[in-house]
Amino acid sequence: MSTPPHPPLEGQQDATTGPQDADPAFSRTAVGEPKGVAEGVPTAVRPDPQQGDGRYPVAWLHICAPRGAVPTATSKCLCGRDRSAVGHARVLALITDHEAHRDTCPLRTPQEGRTAA
Repeated sequence: MSTPPHPPLEGQQDATTGPQDADPAFSRTAVGEPKGVAEGVPTAVRPDPQQGDGRYPVAWLHICAPRGAVPTATSKCLCGRDRSAVGHARVLALITDHEAHRDTCPLRTPQEGRTAA
């Protein structure tokens, strides 16, 4: 009984066959409609159907109050306001101050004509 021959390792070529030429790549033409589009179907890009209503965030109030720990809060606004508080009483005061900032923020209320009224 003789040992059966081992199969060749993957990626190794038999010694009897030489290197082969690669298959030529086909060329695509850049003229005409894209492939797979039916005739008469418009291919124009449509606007995103999930457009917003024109509003965007201006100010953020972040409150972290884990159970049994000291609460913290941060109030930030695009106008440059950046305040923080640590402790129950100071966090409550910062929340009130953040709400009051809505009326005085230059980004939320137009400054022109404000004094004329």
